[in-house]
Amino acid sequence: MLNNKNQMKTIKKSINILFIIIVFSIPILTFNSCSNDDENDTVVAVVEEEGDDDFEASDWTAETHSKDADLNFDEVFEDNTVKRIDIVITANRWQNMLDDMTDTFGIFGSGAGSSGGLGGGLVDSDEDPIFVPAEVFYNGIEWYRVGVRFKGNSSLQGSWRNGVLKLPFKLDFDEFEDDYPQIDNQRFYGFKKLSLKNNYNDDSMLREKVAGDVFRNGGLVGSHTAFYTVYVDHGDGPIYFGLYTLVEEVDDTVLDTQFSDDDGNLYKPDGNAATFASGTYNEGEYVKKTNKDEADFTDVSSLLSILHDDTRTTDAAAWRTNLEAVFDTDVFLKFLATNTVIQNWDTYGRTKHNYYLYNNPDTSKLTWIPWDNNGALKYGQLGSPELDFSDVIPSQWPLIGYLYQDAVYKAQYDIYVQEVVDDTFNTSTMQSLYSTYSALIQPYVTSEIEGYTFLNNSSEFQAAIAELNSHVVSRAAAVSAYLD
Repeated sequence: MLNNKNQMKTIKKSINILFIIIVFSIPILTFNSCSNDDENDTVVAVVEEEGDDDFEASDWTAETHSKDADLNFDEVFEDNTVKRIDIVITANRWQNMLDDMTDTFGIFGSGAGSSGGLGGGLVDSDEDPIFVPAEVFYNGIEWYRVGVRFKGNSSLQGSWRNGVLKLPFKLDFDEFEDDYPQIDNQRFYGFKKLSLKNNYNDDSMLREKVAGDVFRNGGLVGSHTAFYTVYVDHGDGPIYFGLYTLVEEVDDTVLDTQFSDDDGNLYKPDGNAATFASGTYNEGEYVKKTNKDEADFTDVSSLLSILHDDTRTTDAAAWRTNLEAVFDTDVFLKFLATNTVIQNWDTYGRTKHNYYLYNNPDTSKLTWIPWDNNGALKYGQLGSPELDFSDVIPSQWPLIGYLYQDAVYKAQYDIYVQEVVDDTFNTSTMQSLYSTYSALIQPYVTSEIEGYTFLNNSSEFQAAIAELNSHVVSRAAAVSAYLD
């Protein structure tokens, strides 16, 4: 059932559409709304033009479109190339998306020149932007009536209020299969859902991809990424929206391919409960992405309870045993070492989101999965945590504070810190990677156009690459000083 705000939003848009029909006598339009089980029951709007459902999916092949196709990571997430994807949306549907953004976040460009980061007056909305059907083209092949919506938090609102149309997108290839039987179980080389991130607040446009590479190269679960140019045609021909990073969705193929069983609870915590501080338990903020109809939150409630049990200070061995029965501490410590060495200001320890927890059925342990890495590889707006977490209040961020205070866990964390700078974040390796990737994307970055770019000039891109190169050197020195 839609909540009152969603109902009013739907009614408002329906009235607007009827007004257009009456006054301008355009071809008859119908407006359908339904509940979307992705995210938080987002209103999904379909503005159907007459004959909209009369089409043949002529480009459909088993390899490219079928649910039964093998996942083609080599095709979709190729590292050393920049690929192109086109999104074609009718003018009516595009306007509907923009109107929805205005309703939720205010007038486009109304905050131009203001800070786009956290704490800059972001709107706290329980609703995601609406999905609309669009056509997606790649390598001359068409995917039909794909669900397309805007996505993100600071990356979306910061772009919108600063008048930059390089907005992040989410694609769901069978979102509208009930409306269009021709696309039943449509996939993109095996993928149902994909995110196109706009590299907001990152003049290098490398951070999302490189940080993801570092996590996965270190043996952690994480999303595959790749560079794509995005063109959007919303009625007047294709417009270059800029260089994006395509990101694999955790609740789609990451679970399928990086765990042997995808039936466990997957959470995307958001809010105070995401800190696991004492007294913050809130099932509404432990947002379930799987098993949504099952009101079973015993795994996260057990983690919270054990984390704050008195045995932490009276019988540390017993506390560790109990904690490790419900939480994969080794994975978390490896993540924590990696994340802190590379630096990340928009992450646990600073912000109350940007990670997943998956209850791995093989171990019955909640496993940490990093997410949203455009704030990595720099000290950042909120300041990334120090290697010894001297700037992190343990009771506010107990997964960091309490584990680091334990001698056994601290020793393991220190081992992983050294491994990170020796292997996955080795200075020469990273500088070589920065050189390769920057040369690869430079032509596409410097050809971004006004109104669809965060760069004022190409020198800002070059300065950002130089900053990354000096950053990795400084982090090696910081690790050496910390461990000494």
